[in-house]
Amino acid sequence: MSDSPDDRTAMAARYARRVAPERYSLLQPDVWQSVQQRQRAMLALFVRAGWTSFADKRVLEVGCGSGGNLLELLRLGFAPEHMIGIELLTERFAQARHTLPAALCLIEGDAIAAPIELGSQHLVLQSTVFSSLLDAATRQALARAMWRWLAPGGAVLWYDFTVDNPRNPDVRGVPVAEVRGLFPQARIVVRRVTLAPPLARGVCRVHPRLYPLLNAVPMLRTHVLAWIEKQA
Repeated sequence: MSDSPDDRTAMAARYARRVAPERYSLLQPDVWQSVQQRQRAMLALFVRAGWTSFADKRVLEVGCGSGGNLLELLRLGFAPEHMIGIELLTERFAQARHTLPAALCLIEGDAIAAPIELGSQHLVLQSTVFSSLLDAATRQALARAMWRWLAPGGAVLWYDFTVDNPRNPDVRGVPVAEVRGLFPQARIVVRRVTLAPPLARGVCRVHPRLYPLLNAVPMLRTHVLAWIEKQA
């Protein structure tokens, strides 16, 4: 998330080192169960905020990848002409452009420098982007940009993990206290979701029905879904 070629190259290299995409396939029982839990929590946050219609809501996703999250929102009723996706990596940007409607605006490049009108968005979404940003100053700069884009009464919808993965030096967890520090003026509602992925994969190899049993223990959930509201 920087104009520096070195930073862009480093982030691309970190993504390239990640495991094969089959691990994140919806055909995997740990994946579809975690996705469904996140979706249920997201819908509950929309209802809590009084969002019963989405057609007039303007939404932007930072780090939209190949477009999966934007597709979810389209199915809920968000209008493509009111949606923006920003993606740094060329290959993922191309996949998103192939998948998503032409009316949906896609921007390739650095989100911090994106030409987004201030106060123009009702919802700004990020999903496991901040945990891939290892530099604290870059995290702060991106959070400030996202906050500036929000209209009063809008919100950042945040999904990310809170603990470090000792086996993966390419990511760093973002504790809830840090989220609050990134958005000090916000009113924040946090929901803890997602059974720790290594544990989820292990138990689902034994039997998929073990996932909800372990997921019922909050301390075993490693991610948070947060509604970060900019008060009107």
